[in-house]
Amino acid sequence: MSVGINKFLSPAELSRLNRLTLQSRYVVEGSLAGRHRSPFRGASSEFADHRAYIAGDDPKRLDWKVLGRTDRYYIRRYEDETNLRVYLVVDRSASMDYGSGTVTKFEYAVRLAAALGYVVIRTRDSAGLYLFSEKLNTAIGARNSFAHLSNMLATLDRARPSKKTRTAMALHRIADDIQRRALIVLMSDLLDDPDEIALALAHFRRQHHDVIVFHVLDDAELELPFPRGAEFEDLETGEKIGADPRSMRDEYRKAFGDFIEKHRQACAQLRVDYRLVNTKRDLDLFVRAYLEERKRISR
Repeated sequence: MSVGINKFLSPAELSRLNRLTLQSRYVVEGSLAGRHRSPFRGASSEFADHRAYIAGDDPKRLDWKVLGRTDRYYIRRYEDETNLRVYLVVDRSASMDYGSGTVTKFEYAVRLAAALGYVVIRTRDSAGLYLFSEKLNTAIGARNSFAHLSNMLATLDRARPSKKTRTAMALHRIADDIQRRALIVLMSDLLDDPDEIALALAHFRRQHHDVIVFHVLDDAELELPFPRGAEFEDLETGEKIGADPRSMRDEYRKAFGDFIEKHRQACAQLRVDYRLVNTKRDLDLFVRAYLEERKRISR
């Protein structure tokens, strides 16, 4: 079964994504020519061939002689440049099934993965997918084709949040699985041991992977806005507890803020790009702002 990108993103959103690219901040390895630095040097810097211009390419790379002869835009390719492998890593544990509004954290993460996958494939890079909960559930290698993107979208469409979280274990498994330098994009609520997660992220960095962490949280988790006492249930354990949010709101916000800050600081120390993502934020605006910012800092 194939699933089209239109199931996740509107035509207007796709149109705006067409002008964007996902850049790596570090060297990568691959097999197609692209916009990313390669770790290989020497004779490989020789001119190789041309490819059609894609929106987002550096205009300085245009071959003006070819343009004059054919009236078409082509980019000069060199053998020291390579495509980027991007692995989208999505948390499908039960806690991701929470949503105080119209969308759950998991649904938001899936749309975010679909948007990034589309950007990656459209710009001739390669995308792969991992899904995890208390174990690694799905592993799809990185390829560069819209048919491959459709297969990944079908997998995301079928997936449902379930079971407990063992984030660090799953990330170590993924790090062992990816043999060549890549860009790892983690989408998770990170409701697990921050120290263990930091060790897993360090595993990626030791292997010279570029890493992005999208910390996906619901606004109610951040603010605890509930006006009266209620019974709260842990989606992963089923444990229930009664509490009055009004009497504990300040203490809760401080504790949860400390939890977020611990993840943020760990990522900063590891040179991992961390972003807190509130699911009430328009996904289209978030993706565009983030990719434009990353393009500036990756130059």
